[in-house]
Amino acid sequence: MLIPVFLTFLVSSVIAADKDIALPRLNDTKAAEAFINSAEVVVIGFLEGEESRGYKELTAAARQVSSVPVAICTVKEVREDYSLSSDTITIFRKADNHQENLVVTEIKKLDVDGIITYITINEVRYITEYNQVTAVGLFKSEVKSHLLLFANRGTKEYTELKEQLGTLAPEFTGKLLFVLINGAVKSNSRSLDYFGLKSKDLPRVGIYDGDSDMKWLLPEGDISTERVKEFCQSFLNGELKEVKQAGAKSKTEL
Repeated sequence: MLIPVFLTFLVSSVIAADKDIALPRLNDTKAAEAFINSAEVVVIGFLEGEESRGYKELTAAARQVSSVPVAICTVKEVREDYSLSSDTITIFRKADNHQENLVVTEIKKLDVDGIITYITINEVRYITEYNQVTAVGLFKSEVKSHLLLFANRGTKEYTELKEQLGTLAPEFTGKLLFVLINGAVKSNSRSLDYFGLKSKDLPRVGIYDGDSDMKWLLPEGDISTERVKEFCQSFLNGELKEVKQAGAKSKTEL
């Protein structure tokens, strides 16, 4: 996998590996920082060399996970700058400023499929589409509050709102994870039910707070960037605590 062209101008110490491997080499911390900042999610194999356990497996996995840039760093001093003491395959993601470490010596079976699964599970982005795989990474994150966009794939609103909220998400890095839930998928019906929604009601926006297990829906109306931003800020300011929860049924007095 080749790193973006602009990165070669940004860092002179990024050196391409063999043509058949096609993974960039990061030779100092400046190069590593530039690579990390080049995409929402990146992977760096902090390995001693080409003969290290995990090197060939990571290289093979990188060819199959085209959505995530992968690089190699064999410089011990750079590895130590990221608080790593041994060979580690590390994922850096911007959505929650998280560094996920897979320590090679702690893995009994290290194969290509395992590394692909590790990358896929932890591929949390500014706006992540919810499914059984990404759910693991989302709930492993230290950020337990989620801004949820419920929309039906294939509709005009689906694409437009995904792009719209994707541009808003960076403002809430480390505070909220933005999650897209496709209401057209039957397996997501439980998520909709939890918020008292049906596929025909979409698109809608909600917030789920994992710490308190509380949930709220943005009132019906235009899903504008301004309204969603205000909704998020109201939650962070604690102003939604007294608002009726989404999906809550009114109690009948006896």
